[in-house]
Amino acid sequence: MFNAKATKDACVQWIRDFFEKNGKGCNAVVGISGGKDSSIVAALCVEALGKDRVIGVLMPCGEQHDIDMAKLLVSHLGIRHYIINIKDAVEGVKSNLPFEPTPQTLTNLPARIRMTTLYAVGQSHNGRVANTCNLSEDWVGYSTRYGDAAGDFSPCSHLTVQEVKAIGRELGLPAVLIDKVPIDGLCGKTDEDNLGFTYAELDRYIRTGEIDDPAKKERIDRMHRMNLFKLQLMPAFEYTPEA
Repeated sequence: MFNAKATKDACVQWIRDFFEKNGKGCNAVVGISGGKDSSIVAALCVEALGKDRVIGVLMPCGEQHDIDMAKLLVSHLGIRHYIINIKDAVEGVKSNLPFEPTPQTLTNLPARIRMTTLYAVGQSHNGRVANTCNLSEDWVGYSTRYGDAAGDFSPCSHLTVQEVKAIGRELGLPAVLIDKVPIDGLCGKTDEDNLGFTYAELDRYIRTGEIDDPAKKERIDRMHRMNLFKLQLMPAFEYTPEA
């Protein structure tokens, strides 16, 4: 049985310990999408550090249909925030590519520009950038390397979607933020449309090894194998100078 309160309290203390060792007095910089993950990470940071040390960054790419959810979150937490539209940056890169980019390239480009933006905010505000991924997404590679998969600290990367949502309820976040249908905000589809299975199915499989549909098991296993490289340190040639 998952103990949301105990896990939330332990995570809050982990964040405090991280900042004590890796940035005493620094601010937490969190990209705010309006979804559950960024909402819960921001709320954890507020409880750990206080609202004056948390900066939310909203990064629409042109018009964002659900930006009101992101605004609701920063208002609910009472944190300072910036709205930085990345459309010009995205279009600037796209228009200068000397080749026809693949659909995946166009999907991942905004995520990587958003992370660049977060680090720009962090460097200008004595900040540490939060990673907002969860275990379920990481398990099947549902993140962009050097995009949303980057960051300086990651409160939820060992927690499944169901566990993250339980912590959100423990934190007292508005239900509309916790239960909002997860969408990547890039290609217009929901996470589960893209994945081909539900997070409930994936979470059960991760925690128990049980799944009812063999085809979905095969798909999950294949995605996990293909994306393990995202969770590993960059390979480096090992050279030892001769004595």
